[in-house]
Amino acid sequence: MTEYRIDELARESGTTVRNIRAYQDRGLLPPPRRQGRVGFYSDAHLARLRMIDQLLDRGYSLANIAELMGAWQQGQNVGELLGLEAALTDPWSSEDEITVSAEQLLEMFGSEAPTPGALNEAVRLGILELTDDGFRVLRPRLLEAGVELVRAGVPLEEVLLLARALRRDMDRVARRFVDLVAEHVFDPLGESFPKEDIPRLAELVRRLRPLAAKAVDAELARAMQGRVQDQLDERLERMLNLPARRTAAR
Repeated sequence: MTEYRIDELARESGTTVRNIRAYQDRGLLPPPRRQGRVGFYSDAHLARLRMIDQLLDRGYSLANIAELMGAWQQGQNVGELLGLEAALTDPWSSEDEITVSAEQLLEMFGSEAPTPGALNEAVRLGILELTDDGFRVLRPRLLEAGVELVRAGVPLEEVLLLARALRRDMDRVARRFVDLVAEHVFDPLGESFPKEDIPRLAELVRRLRPLAAKAVDAELARAMQGRVQDQLDERLERMLNLPARRTAAR
C-alpha cells in the first residue's frame, strides 16, 4: 500500500496541507499512521479526500459532510452512499511489495547492472522506492518482466522506455473503460443516486478490475499472437530465400 507524507497527499489529491489539517480537525479525515513525529497517510485517506471534494462540488457544506460521515460510522443507511468509498479503496493490485538490497537488485539483472539514471527512472515510474537500506519493490511483476527481458538481451534503457509507454497506454485504456461505465451506468442516475442502487454500484466498482483485466488480457493475447506470427513468418521467409538470393548474386 502506498503511503504519503502530508505534502505528498496534498499534491496527489489536488488540495492543500491546510485543508487536510482542517478536515482532520473536523473529524472528516482519520489521523495518519505515526512514525516518530512524521505522519503517513494511505490510499484510504486519498480516496476519502477525493470523496470530500466530490461532495463539496455537489454543494454539500463541510458540516453536511461531517454529518454524513458520522451517520455512516454509526451504521445508518447513508453509509450505503459512502460505502462506495470502501469499494474505491480496496487494493486494485494483488501484488505484495518486497524489499531488496542494492546488491540483490544488481544480482537480479546479472551482467547489465542498472545505472543510477535507470534506477531513478524506475523510481519515477513507481516500480521502485528508495529506502534506507535498499529498495522497496512496488511492482514486483513488472520488475520481474523487466529482469527477464534484460537477461534475454534487451537493453535496460529500452525496457524502461517500454514500461513508460505501457503506463501511458494503460492509462488511456483505464480512462476509456471507466468513462464508459460512468457514462452509461452512473450518469443516468443523476447527481443523487437512488438508495436502492447504491449496493449495486458499489459491487460494480469492485468488479471493474476483473472485468477490465479480462478485456485487456483477451485483446493483448490476440495482438501478441498476430504480432509474433508476423515476425516469425518474415524471418522464416528470409531464411528460406537466403540461399537462392546468394546464388543469384553470383
